[in-house]
Amino acid sequence: MAAEKKYTSFRSFYPYYLTEHGDVANRTLHFIGTAGLLIILVAAIALQKWWMLALIPVCGYGFAWVGHFFIEKNKPATFTYPLYSLGSDFVMFWHILTGQINKKLEEAKKIING
Repeated sequence: MAAEKKYTSFRSFYPYYLTEHGDVANRTLHFIGTAGLLIILVAAIALQKWWMLALIPVCGYGFAWVGHFFIEKNKPATFTYPLYSLGSDFVMFWHILTGQINKKLEEAKKIING
């Protein structure tokens, strides 16, 4: 059995992260969760309802983990690379929002698959 690759930089991790989110339904759930957590953050600050901050991980991880466990059927990268995974989620959110995601996913597949 080959050893799993260890990622030591965000730049090398992000292509792997994208390939673990190949199904559009999984990416959509991630997008909804990230949008939701941003809305919760803004609402908590605007309303000064600090208890709402506790909802952020529930929203963000809830949607993402449904996508991984029931759609992609893979282990979320956050278990192994929590900070890279968190950063990658926001970068992927931006790539979806700006219409770059398909191009970035194809580039990632070329990097990962050689």
